[in-house]
Amino acid sequence: MDKYGLIGYPLGHSFSRNYFNEKFENEAIDAQYINFEIPTINDFPQILAENPELKGLNVTIPYKEKVIPYLDELDKDALAIGAVNVIKIIPQKGNQSKLVGYNSDVIGFTQSIEPLLEPHHKKALVLGTGGASKAVVYGLKQLGVESMLVSRHQRPNAYTYGELAPEIMKEYTIIVNCTPVGMYPHADQCPDIPYELLTSNHLLYDLLYNPDKTLFMRKGNAMGAVTKNGLEMLLLQAFAAWDIWNK
Repeated sequence: MDKYGLIGYPLGHSFSRNYFNEKFENEAIDAQYINFEIPTINDFPQILAENPELKGLNVTIPYKEKVIPYLDELDKDALAIGAVNVIKIIPQKGNQSKLVGYNSDVIGFTQSIEPLLEPHHKKALVLGTGGASKAVVYGLKQLGVESMLVSRHQRPNAYTYGELAPEIMKEYTIIVNCTPVGMYPHADQCPDIPYELLTSNHLLYDLLYNPDKTLFMRKGNAMGAVTKNGLEMLLLQAFAAWDIWNK
């Protein structure tokens, strides 16, 4: 039986495990999908050693960047982004395997946001600075949208939340939340942006999908903004991951 899985920490509610195991059952595929909750990336080689049937892995927080040194090769998008969320495990001669890193987040994100883009959507604020935000910035660039990171701390080429003045909010009409702020069970929280400056010209995209309407999205809706959660992105990146593992 082939094995696939997810590495990350913590792994509470796992969309991927439920989605893939349901797929395997419905399509009579002789495979299983397992969550590998590892408290440190140093445990990654042990997962590989103990599960020689592994054909592919998904990677989630906090290992999308930390896993890269363990890989043999990156595809061009993953290399440009600097983050990996899909690993293809290719058997080699002997007991060796070749590990190739890909990024299907960028595929899921661009395909799901593109239909919502209007001519006035020229610039985006990307909340957060982790692996997901790197994929989003790369995807926006592919769509011809300029972006700027927003961080809690001072850093080069980024705004802090306190710097989001009215003129910035007017200029940047796409806001993408790449942070876990507002995720269940902390659904009463939201990123600290000036929601009172939002308008019907704004598009708020939340990578979170649980709850399906986050406080970030609700506050945007209240100001007339268009909003979207991350569920379609998640589905599209899962489709892309399966294609990667089986091409």
